[in-house]
Amino acid sequence: MLYGTLPYIPFIPLAIWVGLIFFRRNFWQADQITSSPKAELETWPDVVAVIPTRNEAPSISASVTSLLSQDYPGTLSVIVVDDNSADGTADIARAAAGTNVDKLSIISGMPLAEGWSGKLWAVNQGIEGSQNSDGSSKYVLLTDADITHTPGNLRWLVGKVEISALDLVSEMVMLRCQSFWEKLLVPAFIFFFQKLYPFRQVNNPKNSVAAAAGACILVRREALKMAGGIAVIKDRLIDDCSLAALIKANAPIWLGLIERAHSLRMYDRLGEIWHMVARTAFVQLDHSLL
Repeated sequence: MLYGTLPYIPFIPLAIWVGLIFFRRNFWQADQITSSPKAELETWPDVVAVIPTRNEAPSISASVTSLLSQDYPGTLSVIVVDDNSADGTADIARAAAGTNVDKLSIISGMPLAEGWSGKLWAVNQGIEGSQNSDGSSKYVLLTDADITHTPGNLRWLVGKVEISALDLVSEMVMLRCQSFWEKLLVPAFIFFFQKLYPFRQVNNPKNSVAAAAGACILVRREALKMAGGIAVIKDRLIDDCSLAALIKANAPIWLGLIERAHSLRMYDRLGEIWHMVARTAFVQLDHSLL
C-alpha cells in the first residue's frame, strides 16, 4: 500500500507551491514598500509615542533620541513606560531627552494585572497616561525600545494614514542582519511572515487578512477607543496582529516594508532567533509542527 503511494509523494510540495503562487497574492515580491514622497497636509495632527520598556538600557537612549529628533511639523510627545527595570532604563531615557525633556514623560509600571500579557499591560498604561497628559493627540505611535526612526518616518506615517483615510499604518522595520545566524535566518523569517500574511491582502479592505509589525504601529486613537481599546486583546501574545485584526474589522489598514526604521536587537546565537520565532510565528500557528 505504501509502495503504491510513493510515486505521488513528490507532487505534494508541488501542489503546496502551486497553491502559494496562485492564492497568496505574490507575497514574495515584497512590493508593499513605503517609498512615496513626503506628504503635505494643511494641518498636522498631534501624536504621542508609547514605548514599553523593561531593562532596555543598551538601546533606549537611541530610540528616544530618534523620536525626539523627528522632522514632524505637528506636536509629538513621547511616553516611556518603565516596567520595573533594574538597569536604569528610565534615567537613561530621561538623559537622552536633553533639552526636549518637556516632550518626554516616564511612567513607572504598576504590577501586572491578572489576565494581561506584560507588554500589553505596559502599552495600556502608556495609552491611558497619554489621555491624562495629552488627550488631544489624534494618533498613538506604538514602538519598541530597540527601534530607531530616521527623522522623516513619523511625517510619512501620518501623511499615509491621513491621505489614504486609514485607521492604522504599520511598518516592518529593518531587522539587524550582521551575524552569521542573522544573515542565514532573518531574511527567511521575513519571507515566512509575508507568506502567512500577504501584505497585499492585509492592505486590501475587502480581504479579512490582518497583520501588523509591533515595532512600528501608528493607530488612530478614536478607532482604538471604538474597538474597545487594548483591553480587548490584553492576553494575546501576538499583540501586533491581534491589534490589526481589531482595527481592520471596522476600517482599512496598511502594512509595508521600510528602510526608515531599524531594529537594534542583536541575534548572535541560533537560540535567540529560535526564541524569537517560537514566540511569534509558532504561537500564531497554534503550535502546529506541520
